[in-house]
Amino acid sequence: MYDAYWRFAAERQGIFFRRLSGASQPWTDDPVLGTYKFTNAYRASDRVSQYLIRRVIYRPDLPSTPTEVCFRILLFKMFNKVETWELLETVFGTVAYEDYTFKAYDRVLTAAMQAGRRIYSAAYIMPPGGKIFGHSAKHRNHLLLLESMMQDDFPGRLVESPTMRDGFDLLRGYPCIGDFLAYQLITDLNYSDLTDFSEGDFVAPGPGALDGIHKCFADLGGLEEAEVIRRTADAQESEFERLGLEFATLWGRRLQLIDCQNLFCEISKYARVAYPNIGGSAGRTRIKQRYKFGGSPIDYWYPPKWGINDRINSDASTVPSY
Repeated sequence: MYDAYWRFAAERQGIFFRRLSGASQPWTDDPVLGTYKFTNAYRASDRVSQYLIRRVIYRPDLPSTPTEVCFRILLFKMFNKVETWELLETVFGTVAYEDYTFKAYDRVLTAAMQAGRRIYSAAYIMPPGGKIFGHSAKHRNHLLLLESMMQDDFPGRLVESPTMRDGFDLLRGYPCIGDFLAYQLITDLNYSDLTDFSEGDFVAPGPGALDGIHKCFADLGGLEEAEVIRRTADAQESEFERLGLEFATLWGRRLQLIDCQNLFCEISKYARVAYPNIGGSAGRTRIKQRYKFGGSPIDYWYPPKWGINDRINSDASTVPSY
């Protein structure tokens, strides 16, 4: 299973580049990867993350103050659904904290739900928050959570945070935000210029990653799962070499802790079909989502501070051949 982790990472990244290069399907000979939906090896390459980076965070036509950027990121991620963001933009024109009111946003989201529209992604589910904020409709509780964070000057406190762990701890201080969600949110916030945390300083494994780790290792040797992820990230070049795998990095950017954490989650899913005899802590036996080809092509673009955007499509050599 541990070797399968690296093979999965290399093949999933290979699929990314084959598709980007314009190759025709199938992009893989792996029957599991060809049938079911898996996230990219690099989290920031996934469609929703790309939308967040390009269409929510780095928008020259929208206010760029810490308050407004933070508000947009948190609002988008509470629903984590492109269609919900675009609905709000259609109604309000500019999605801005300066013009935000609970009543107006609640009216739009309630109407969408009454019309049968899903306003939340199924990628991860926030606790409904009814006991804290008092509403039966969870979107109202989440709007109130967002309001409380803004009124508490979360953006200002985040900007002053010295490390990713400090930002994570800030998020954990709010209701409805547990360890997994706090780590996802601090990663998304760190895509922006609000912070410049090192992604190599902190990781918080989620339930799927924990399952994947325990499928890959019969004994952790006394290590915490976070340290296993860190050691995995540190060893990536030597492990790809050991297995004779050619891994195409993200234009020179090696896998970060968040990516290795996600890959443990994905290998947990992959094993349900590829290695059904290897049980995990979650007890799941099937993969729910099948891959469906579709969606508009993505013009990949990453946080400018990563320094890789000028390498994308600079010449043919940026897209590895396989």
